Amino acid sequence: LPSQQKGVGMHEPLVDAEGFPRADIDVYQVRTARHNIICLQNDHKALMKEVEEALHKLHAREKEKHAKDEAEALAEAMSQNQSLPQAFAKVNAVTPGSPASVSGLQVDDEIVEFGSVNANNFQNLQNIATVVQHSEGRPLSVTVIRGGRRVHVGLTPKRWAGKGLLG
Repeated sequence: LPSQQKGVGMHEPLVDAEGFPRADIDVYQVRTARHNIICLQNDHKALMKEVEEALHKLHAREKEKHAKDEAEALAEAMSQNQSLPQAFAKVNAVTPGSPASVSGLQVDDEIVEFGSVNANNFQNLQNIATVVQHSEGRPLSVTVIRGGRRVHVGLTPKRWAGKGLLG
């Protein structure tokens, strides 16, 4: 307020003890200034309310979008699981230091492809033994399912300190 130096702010009385307008200030100027300040405060409150509502909407949209993205990611993961090929065997042991261990095969890996053998043409473990014997010293492409994901392993059957060509 322009009359602040005279001790008049937003709440000080504009009349003296007897109820007459104070002679030391311009009452009209003070009332006009107070009116303008109150209008500006009201405008400010209205704007802040709009900002708050816009922020609420924005955060609600963001939350919805996040939930939708999570649902899509879950649906994609589910569809990937359904599109995983059928396993025909499961690794139940890997001897440390063996060709199987060196290649990165792990216990509980589910075998989907072992060289030319897959779920469509697999009859028994003799199929795998035949492929292994014909591939001694040559890398075989092995595909397994590990933790819900396809993993490719390069496995080279060869003679080692233990039994068989794989371990």
